[in-house]
Amino acid sequence: MKILWAAVVLAVAPLTLAAQNSSTPKVDQGASKMMRSSDTHFAMEAAQGGMAEVQLGKLAADQASNADVKAFGQQMVEDHGKANEQLKSVAEKQNLTLPTTVSAKHQAEYDKLKAKSGAEFDKAYVDMMVKDHEKDVKAFEKEANNGKDEQLKGFASETLPVLKGHLEKIKSIQSKLGG
Repeated sequence: MKILWAAVVLAVAPLTLAAQNSSTPKVDQGASKMMRSSDTHFAMEAAQGGMAEVQLGKLAADQASNADVKAFGQQMVEDHGKANEQLKSVAEKQNLTLPTTVSAKHQAEYDKLKAKSGAEFDKAYVDMMVKDHEKDVKAFEKEANNGKDEQLKGFASETLPVLKGHLEKIKSIQSKLGG
């Protein structure tokens, strides 16, 4: 009787586990391959960076003392908000789940910047945006040129000119501020 009961438990256990895991999203084979690639890393980094740009842009639009810095912050909210939506759309088609909150690193940068005010805030924000956009341009160029996933590659190619424009603009603001 014990052996029969053990056989029933062993037969039912996989069905129970399958039922418990039925809420787990299904990923098709193509998306699964893509998720193990550098394309996935790019998508995750772009999502994190994009959310951080919006968050920091809102802060700059509210807290900057320089009109150019305020306007640039507002532009970050608009442009990166739009890019975030485009990336989300690509990710949904790929059955890829993107992060929905900024990383701890980005949150720490935000908190540090929020504590500043006046010209000190402006300089710190501008310096951060120059450094960040230089990094972003390199990452988006790499994906646009070497990405394996055509949709993410297309997203990177389409977004790259906007990022280059941001970099040029923020460098101009930086030179006006004496940075």
